Amino acid sequence: MYAIVEIAGHQFKVEKDQRVFVNRLATEEGKQVSFDNVLLLADGDKVTVGAPAINGAQVGAKVLKHLKGDKVIVFKKKRRKGYRVKNGHRQALTEIVIESIVASGAKKATKAESEGAKAEKKAAPAKKAETKAAAPKAEAKKAAPKKSAAKADDLKKIEGAGPKAAEALVNAGYETFAKVAKAKPEELSTVLSEASSRLAHIVTDTWPKQAKLAADGKWDELKELQDRLDGGIEK
Repeated sequence: MYAIVEIAGHQFKVEKDQRVFVNRLATEEGKQVSFDNVLLLADGDKVTVGAPAINGAQVGAKVLKHLKGDKVIVFKKKRRKGYRVKNGHRQALTEIVIESIVASGAKKATKAESEGAKAEKKAAPAKKAETKAAAPKAEAKKAAPKKSAAKADDLKKIEGAGPKAAEALVNAGYETFAKVAKAKPEELSTVLSEASSRLAHIVTDTWPKQAKLAADGKWDELKELQDRLDGGIEK
């Protein structure tokens, strides 16, 4: 029996007891982790395809260790411009071992949440008449996020936080360096994963530490810390 499952933004064909290297997960070594986004299940001649995922299917695994991949050299050159840039990169990876593949019966907490969201959407039309009378109040509420956005810090100054990651943090309520500094790396990784599977591989281990220095205005110390980072991990 094998399954095709999405893990940290990539799809893998996995079987029980198979070891897989995936993008860095925000889970400690030795702990269990599960993946619900199962796209295909095959048990002998029986093949089940999701649309896009299979309800109730789940792949269980155990985190063995965190490591770095082989160095990749990135060389950029522009002809007749005297422009040459050479950088090295080592991807932050996690080695996991597949312990179980469940075809059905897994916990469906996310489905319950989606059903609750659907119920809210159904109840929304009944409230439209009330909102027409309170149009000025609605406009005031819409203006509020703009004020908070104006006060938001430039989170892109955190090493590893690009425009998409910074936008995801702001949308989740982490719009200032002070709030990011108080958050745990696991919380920030969860925010990025929920925002987009393409952000799930980003390592946030040092983000609270960087944000604390930025919030305190210690820019020189922040630069020294960022110079020591390699793939978001402190050397």
